[in-house]
Amino acid sequence: MAKLKIKLIRGRAGKNYRQLATLDALGLRKPNHEVIKEDRPEIRGMITKVQHLVKVEEIEE
Repeated sequence: MAKLKIKLIRGRAGKNYRQLATLDALGLRKPNHEVIKEDRPEIRGMITKVQHLVKVEEIEE
């Protein structure tokens, strides 16, 4: 199964509460912080909501 490496490239300051809640759900706390998540529809939907704040790479395992 493919996995996604998600990196927060912009800061959280000044974002609305829904974007902050999405970043919290993804586990992204600070700029340049990376997390690895399974490639699932729920995760893809969260990424879509904050696509202007994150960078996503697909990794195979």
